[in-house]
Amino acid sequence: MSLILGRTVFGKEADKSNVLSREDADALFNSWVLNSRLQLHMKQVAYLMKCWAAEKEGLDEAGQWRWELAGLLHDADWDQWPDLHCSKIIEELENRHVDPEIIHAIASHGPLHFGVEPETTMDKMLFAFDELSGLIHAYSLMRPGGYEGMDVKGVKKRLKEKSFAANVSREDIADACNRAGIEQDELIAFIIPRQATVK
Repeated sequence: MSLILGRTVFGKEADKSNVLSREDADALFNSWVLNSRLQLHMKQVAYLMKCWAAEKEGLDEAGQWRWELAGLLHDADWDQWPDLHCSKIIEELENRHVDPEIIHAIASHGPLHFGVEPETTMDKMLFAFDELSGLIHAYSLMRPGGYEGMDVKGVKKRLKEKSFAANVSREDIADACNRAGIEQDELIAFIIPRQATVK
């Protein structure tokens, strides 16, 4: 099954700066994503995107929401329509006249899978957070204290264990960090304390 999108341009220039309201985004999220584990993953990635936008990019609340929205909806069609991931959510957001930059970030969060290269910083960070967030959460589930006391060294040890969270692509993680120009250690250290607060 191929998920290659077959295009690299999304949305319309006329829709630039358009976003969903939080109410509309939550309504879409709740009606499309029924799996609680996937919901948590998407909320975690959304929060990491928001934190990065605020702390590293210095964006205002409107800018932070754009990043958060990309994270919140990046896997919105995976639960009910895995064969249409992520073409269905892209089409939905295009129909709702969402900013093309947000749609492009979603389209490029797995370049090998969707055939769309991450270009902007938003694109690259969504790609970078996606897989690594999942692995770190899986690690928290096997630790008695969860995120409490988790450190970079422990995460990196799990990264080297191919059998641990085997569905998480180590190649994608390395590729994403490289594209974003961020050391893996730095990204892991950023994720742990922030992701720990998302329930």
